[in-house]
Amino acid sequence: MADRTGLQFVSSFAFEAMQKVDVIRLAALSDPELRLLLPCLVRMALCAPADQSQSWAQDKKLILRLLSGVEAVNSIVALLSVDFHALEQDARKEQQLRHKAGGSNGESILVTQLQHGLTLEFEHSDPLRRLRLTLSELLAIMNKVADSNGEFFLKSSELFESPVYLEEVADVLCILQAELPSLLPIVDVAEALLHVRNGDWFLCLLVANVPDSFNEVCRGLIKNGERQDEESVGGRRRTEALRQLCQMNPSQALNIRAMVVEECHLPGLGVALTLDYKPDTADEAVSPLVSYVSGLLLGTNSKVRTWFSMFIRNGQQRKRESSSVLWQMRRQLLLELVAILPRSRSTHVPNDGDTDEGGSGYSGLREEHVVKASALLRLYCALMGIAGLRPTDEEAEQLLQLMTSRPPATPAGVRFVSLSFCKLLAFPTLVSTPEQEQLMVMWLSWMIKEEEYFESAAGVSASFGEMLLLVAMYFHSNQLSSIIELVCSTLGMKIAIKPSSLSKMKTIFTQEIFTEQVVTAHAVRVAVTNNLSANITGFLPIHCIYQLLRSRAFTKHKVSIKDWIYRQLCETTTPIHTQLIPLIDAYINSILTPASKANPEATNQPITEQEILNVFQSSAGGDGSRGGRQRYSITTQLLILYYILSYEENLLASTKQLALMQRKPKSYSAALMDQIPIKYLVTQAQGLQQELGGLHSALLRLLATNFPHLCLVEDWVCEEEVTGTLPLLRRMMLPSNTCRYTQSQLHQAFQKLPSSSPRLMRILEHLTLLSPGDLIPYAEALTASMALLLEPAVPRRILQTLNKLWMGLNTVMPRRLWVMTVNALQPSAKLLRQQTYTQNDLMVDPLIVLRCDQRVYRCPPLMDIVLHMLNGYLLASKAYLQCHLKETADFDRQSQTVSNLGVPGQPDTPEVTREELKNALLSAQDSAAVQILLEVCLPTSEEQQLGATPESLLRSIRGPVPGKLKQGSLGPRARGGVDEAEPEGGLLSDLREVQCLICCLLHQMFIADPNIAKLVHFQGYPQALLPLTVAGIPSIHICLDFIPELLAQPQLEKQLYWVDSTERLQTCCIKKWGKMCSCCDCVCVCVCVSPQIFAIQLLSYLCTQYALPKSLSVARLAISVMGTLLTVLTRAKRFSFFMPTLPCVVAFCQAFPPLYDDVAALLVQVGQVCASDVATKARDIDPLIARLQYLKEKPQEAVVPGGGSSKLSLPQKTAEELGGADPDVQLCYCIEATFMDIISSTLHGL
Repeated sequence: MADRTGLQFVSSFAFEAMQKVDVIRLAALSDPELRLLLPCLVRMALCAPADQSQSWAQDKKLILRLLSGVEAVNSIVALLSVDFHALEQDARKEQQLRHKAGGSNGESILVTQLQHGLTLEFEHSDPLRRLRLTLSELLAIMNKVADSNGEFFLKSSELFESPVYLEEVADVLCILQAELPSLLPIVDVAEALLHVRNGDWFLCLLVANVPDSFNEVCRGLIKNGERQDEESVGGRRRTEALRQLCQMNPSQALNIRAMVVEECHLPGLGVALTLDYKPDTADEAVSPLVSYVSGLLLGTNSKVRTWFSMFIRNGQQRKRESSSVLWQMRRQLLLELVAILPRSRSTHVPNDGDTDEGGSGYSGLREEHVVKASALLRLYCALMGIAGLRPTDEEAEQLLQLMTSRPPATPAGVRFVSLSFCKLLAFPTLVSTPEQEQLMVMWLSWMIKEEEYFESAAGVSASFGEMLLLVAMYFHSNQLSSIIELVCSTLGMKIAIKPSSLSKMKTIFTQEIFTEQVVTAHAVRVAVTNNLSANITGFLPIHCIYQLLRSRAFTKHKVSIKDWIYRQLCETTTPIHTQLIPLIDAYINSILTPASKANPEATNQPITEQEILNVFQSSAGGDGSRGGRQRYSITTQLLILYYILSYEENLLASTKQLALMQRKPKSYSAALMDQIPIKYLVTQAQGLQQELGGLHSALLRLLATNFPHLCLVEDWVCEEEVTGTLPLLRRMMLPSNTCRYTQSQLHQAFQKLPSSSPRLMRILEHLTLLSPGDLIPYAEALTASMALLLEPAVPRRILQTLNKLWMGLNTVMPRRLWVMTVNALQPSAKLLRQQTYTQNDLMVDPLIVLRCDQRVYRCPPLMDIVLHMLNGYLLASKAYLQCHLKETADFDRQSQTVSNLGVPGQPDTPEVTREELKNALLSAQDSAAVQILLEVCLPTSEEQQLGATPESLLRSIRGPVPGKLKQGSLGPRARGGVDEAEPEGGLLSDLREVQCLICCLLHQMFIADPNIAKLVHFQGYPQALLPLTVAGIPSIHICLDFIPELLAQPQLEKQLYWVDSTERLQTCCIKKWGKMCSCCDCVCVCVCVSPQIFAIQLLSYLCTQYALPKSLSVARLAISVMGTLLTVLTRAKRFSFFMPTLPCVVAFCQAFPPLYDDVAALLVQVGQVCASDVATKARDIDPLIARLQYLKEKPQEAVVPGGGSSKLSLPQKTAEELGGADPDVQLCYCIEATFMDIISSTLHGL
C-alpha cells in the first residue's frame, strides 16, 4: 500500500506493552510511539477501573504522569466528555433512514448543514461534531460494504486521506469504537477500513488500542477474504493489512497462518507470513518455508492441496512482479537451494549476474545439508507435479545440479539419491541439453559403482541399487506404469507422469547402462536382506528378483536363481514382508512353465528335498524334534511349507499343459511330506495371523484342497478346547519345579498294568497340564501301549484320560500320530508277523484302520480314536486318488492319443473311464466302512445272552416298537411284557456308547455326501439294525427321498456282498442266498434282503420317527406297491414277501391313522387270496374271511373293553404248530394278528 508511505505503525514492542499493560515498557516508548496509543491510555486513566488493587493504583499514577506532558491528551479527554448515549440514538436513526432510502446519501441526522468540506468541518468543529462527522462517514462506508455483495471498492474519503488530521481522526475512531461497541463491532469496522486509503494504518491503531481483539479481527478478516488473494486489489489489500497486524504481534503469526489454512482463504498471506517469520532458534535441517509449503501440498487434506495448487497456477499466469508473494516464495526457495549446493556445483546466483564456474569437479554434498536437500527435492516435485509449477531455466539448472550431487554414505544420503533418481524419472524435461544428459549418465554410473559401498557404510538394507535394478527391469519389460508407480511411491506423492515422457530415459537405461543380461547377472550377486520383514521399507533386492522372475529373465539367460531365493526365505522374520508370497508364486511358475515353447527346458530349478529337510530338522512334530535347537524361524518354515503345497497344487493344475510339452517336473516325495509337521505349523500360524498377513489364509486354502483330513471340523473344535482359556489357566497353575515324568517312566507304568493304575493315572493327569507341543515327546510311549489298555480291569478313567491326550496330540501331529496308533492297535496275530503300515498304505486303503483288535470295538474311548482316524483317512484317500488321477491321466491320454491317431473320440475314453472307476472305488470304500461299522453295532452272542438288542436304543427314545412281531407269538397277548424288558445293566453299556459314536460318524458322513446313505441302503443291512439307525442317525430321514426308487427295483432276489481276502467290500452279481462266489476267491457274507422288503421295513421305522407329510405319501405308495405285488407274486414268493412286511403296516397306521382304510383293504385282499388257495387244498377250518370283514367294518367291537379277549379270535397256536402248517395258513394267521395289533395300538393311542 503505497498510499501510507511515511506513516508510523505500532511496533511489536509497544503492542506487547499494551497487551500486558506493562507501564515500565510504556514509559520507555518514544513520543511518536506513545502518541498512537493515547486513546486507550486516556480511557484507562480516566475510567473507573475494575481492579481496585494497590498495584494497579500505583500503575495508574505512572500512566497519569506519563500522559501529563502530552498536549493531545486534552483533546481526547474532551472527546470522552460528550453524551455517547444521545450520539448512539442519533446514529441508529440515521441507519434506519439510510435503510429506508436504499443506501442513498440523502439528508443526515448526525451531520447537518455542511458548509465546507469534511476536512475543514472537522478542523473547525467541537469534539461532539468531530465524533458525528467521523461516525457518519464510517457508517456510510459500512453500509456500502454490506450492500456490495463481496465486490471490492475503494471509497474516496477526504476525512481518512488528509495527512494533517490522520492522528485526530484515529483518536476519534478509537474512542467511537470503544464507547459504542454494539453500534460499531470491531470486526465490521476493520472490514470497512479496508475500503479507504490508509486503512491498514487505521486498523493497526484500532487493534493496538484494543489489543484483546487481535484474534477476533484477524479471524473475521480471513473468513471474509477471497480464496485467491493475489487475483484482486481487495485481496492484496486484505493480505497486506493482515501482514501488518502480524508484524505488530509476531507471536500470533503462526496462529493466523493456521487460520488461513483452516478457512482455505488468502493463500498468499500464509506464504507471506512464513517469509516474514523469524524463528527464535534457527533449524539447520529444514526452513519454515519448505516445511509450510510441503505440508500444504503433501498433506492428507485434498481441499487444502487443491486450494494452494490453484494459487500456484494462477500466480504463474500473471506477469512476473517483484511484489508478488509467489515470486518472493520462488526466489527464497532458489536462494535456499543455491546455499546448500557444493561450491563447485553452484554455477549461478539468482539475479546477481552469471559467474564463472568454480571448477568442473564433483565435490560432495555436505552431510548437514543432506536432509534439507531431500526436503527441497520433494517440495519441488510437489510444486511441479501437483501444483503445476513451470520452473525457469535458472531453477531447472540449479535443481539438476542439486540432483546430481554426491552425498555422503549415510541413511539420509541413500534417501537423497533415491529421491533425486525418482525426480529425474518424474521430470525428464529437466535434462534438455546434451551436456546435461552427459551429466546425468555420469551420475547414474556413479550410483551403480557406489551402491555396495553406500549399503555397507550407511548400514541400511534398502539401498538405491535395488531401485536402479528394478527400474532397469521395468524398462526392459516395458512396464512403464510400474515405473510411474515406483516413482510416486518413493516420492510419497501422486504425480501425473506421461509414459511417453520416459522414452529418453528408457533408451539410456536399456542401451547405455543396464542391458538385460547385465541386470540378471547383477541381481544374482546382490546379497539377500538379513531378517527381512515388513518393518524394512523401501525397495529391496526382493523387488528386483520378483520382477526378473515375472519377466522370465533368469531362464532366458540361463541364470540360476534357486539358491538366492532359498537364502532369502531362510532370512525372514515377522511381520512377513508383503513381497514374499508373490515371489514364491512367481518362482513356482518359472519352474513349471517354460519361458518359450521353442525351448521347453528353459525353467528354473526347484528347491531340493534336502534343503527343505534342513529347514524342518528341528521343528516340533518332525522327526528331528528330539534334540538340537531351532535354527530357522517360524516364518521361514511357514514360507517353505507354502512353497511345497503351492508347488504341488500348481504341478497338478498344469499337468495337461506339461504333457503336451512332454515335460514332467519332479514332484516332492511322500516321505518328505511325512517329515513336515504341517498341522503344527498351521496351528502356530493361527496365533500369528496379524504378523503373517495373508499367509495363514493361503495355507488354509491349500490344506483344504490337498490335505482335507487335516481340516476336519472336529479338529478345529477340539483345538479350542485344548488351546482355550481354561487349559491355559491350568498350565499356568502348574508349578515350574513340579515333578517331570520321562517317557521311560510312562512306558514302565503301562507295562505294569493293572497293578500300576494309580501311578499311571498320576502321570497321565500331569501330562494333561502340558501344552500339545510339549506332549510330542510322549506320543510314541502313549500310542505303543494302547493295546495294553484293552486288558480287563483297566480303569475307565485311564482310558478317558488317554483319549484326551490323544486328541491334544492330534492338534499338532495328526498324520504321524495316526500311523503309530493304527500299528499299535493291530490284532495280536498280526503283531506276530511284524506288519507295519505306512502313511501311504493307509491312504490307499483306509479300511486298514478297522482291522484292529476286536476288543477296540467294545472300548468306547479307543473306538472314538479309531472313528476319528477312519474319517480322516477316508477324506485323505479321496484327495490321494484325485491327485493320482491328475498325475497319470494326462500322460496316459497323451500316449493313447499317439497310439490311436486317426480314431475320432478314442482319446477321451480312458479319461472318462478312469474318473468313473475312481468314483466307484471311493463309493465302495465309503459304503464298506459304513457296512463294517453297522456290523460292529450288532451285539455279540454273549451280549445277546445278557439282553442287549439293537431295538433297545429305539425303545429308550420312543417307547416300545409298535407293530413289532416277535418270533413265536402271533397276538398282542402272547407278547405281553417282552418289549418292556431292559437288558441287564440298563442302558449304560459299552455297546450302547459304541453305537452312539458310530451313529454320530454315520450322521456326519450322510450329511457330507447323501449318496453314501443311498448306496448303503440300496445294498441293505440286517433288519435288526433298523431301530438303531433310525433312532441314532438324525440325517437318515433323507432316505425318504429314494425309498420310492428302492420300491421300484425290478428284482426280488437278495443281493449278495462279500469281504474278499483284502477285506475290500465290493458288489457281485445277483446270487442266491448263502452260495459261495465262483468268480473270485472270497468269503461271502450276506448282509441284505430283498430291496422291497428292506425298503418297507425301513419306511415303517421312519414313519414312526418322522411323521411328516412326505412320510405319509411314501407310506401310501408302499401300501400300493404291496397291493400290486400281491397280484403278480407266486405262492412261494407271496409268503416270503408278506410275512416280514405285514407287521410294518401297524407302524403306518399308528403314525398316520388315515391310512387305516387302505391297510384294512390290503389285509382283507391278502387274506382272500390266501384263503382261496387254502380252500382249493383243504376245508377252511376257520371262518377267516368272515372275521376279517368284521374286523374291517367294526374294529371297535373286536376288543372287549377293559383289555379282555377278542370276541372273534383264533385259537392260539404255537410256533411249532405253525412251522409245519401250510404257508398260506401261516400267512392267514399273520394277517389276523396284524389286524389285532392295529386295533390294539389305535385303542391304546385313544
